[in-house]
Amino acid sequence: MNVQDRFLSYIAVDTSSLDSSETCPSTEHQWDLARKLEQEMKDLGLSGVRADEHAYVYGFIPANDPSAPAIGLIAHMDTVDAVPSAPIRPRVLHYEGGDIVLNAEKNIVMREADYETLALDRGRDLIVTDGTTLLGADDKAGVSEIMTFCEYVMAHPEKKHGRICVGFTPDEEIGRGADLFDVAGFGADFAYTVDGGIANEIEFENFNAASALVKVNGFSIHPGSAKNKMRNASLMAMEFHSMLPENERPEYTEGYEGFYHLNRIEGQEQNALLHYIIRDHDRAKFEQKKDRIRRIADYLNGKYGEGSFELTVKDSYYNMREEVEMKPEVVERAREAIRAAGMEPVSVPIRGGTDGARLTFMGLVCPNLGTGGRNYHGVYEYAVIQEMEAVVEILKNLILK
Repeated sequence: MNVQDRFLSYIAVDTSSLDSSETCPSTEHQWDLARKLEQEMKDLGLSGVRADEHAYVYGFIPANDPSAPAIGLIAHMDTVDAVPSAPIRPRVLHYEGGDIVLNAEKNIVMREADYETLALDRGRDLIVTDGTTLLGADDKAGVSEIMTFCEYVMAHPEKKHGRICVGFTPDEEIGRGADLFDVAGFGADFAYTVDGGIANEIEFENFNAASALVKVNGFSIHPGSAKNKMRNASLMAMEFHSMLPENERPEYTEGYEGFYHLNRIEGQEQNALLHYIIRDHDRAKFEQKKDRIRRIADYLNGKYGEGSFELTVKDSYYNMREEVEMKPEVVERAREAIRAAGMEPVSVPIRGGTDGARLTFMGLVCPNLGTGGRNYHGVYEYAVIQEMEAVVEILKNLILK
């Protein structure tokens, strides 16, 4: 099966994860893809194939060159739940420029002026949505590329390689993809997540990341008798948010610039909740951001009374650059593989998270490779077929002799 057909097969399976769930996987339907991949890996002839009790899927191709390193390839199965994730109605089109009408009936149009990658993708074949759901290229493109590579390896036993370790994770989109990953059992000397964007990118530095939950405790009373009594938690929550710097939001930042992102808010008079993520590549600035949010809570507790603002800050992962740079040969190997595929490697900072960051701090150095996907986490997401094919070639160059 080629990478395009494999991808279309996988995106038909709804695998959205759910942050509010306390189970792993966070949604039962992630099991549908886990079991599918487990069976496909067995059918291809991989060894040690298993889906564990938390829907992590593992397998490996034994080494036929004992002098070669054991290399891991990892992708995540889940998709975000911020936009509808099913039913996905994909369409393959040859793009020659201009706006793309995704859904004429609903007047949903992806405009070239709004999405600069479209200019780069003229003359290529794209897989798009109908504008009502995401596509699922994040990260089923990576899953498809790894599986297509494995099929090639199994069909070409003459190609020399070390042990090839394969792992697919649940719940990456909610920051838990590495929580229960079996690093020791995986058996790789180092690994790569296949979870980026443009095919020739190699990413080995990411945000330091934390979550912050602000619980606001107000006092509710009938508005007719509220004077000097009501403390409206929703308004208090708005006051908290207004004290964060406006220019440090995702929509005003790029490159190495960090941010505070309010990704959910709930509230009424008695109680309110603010859910934030905090990001910065620079560790010192990251700590300053967390300190600022604590000082705001302390100030407002002084104003409204102790316990009015309950703050919980939890670190999620750290910038893996300092760890990866201790093994520069891992990044250089990827660069050489990209060059061998006829492209010039580009290193860019990840403005997001990846299982690889946490796995690196768990002892498995794990930079990130591109997938050929674009515009993740939204209805304008698309995948470039030629780049997906190129990623398969990069994986061959990365591992095979």
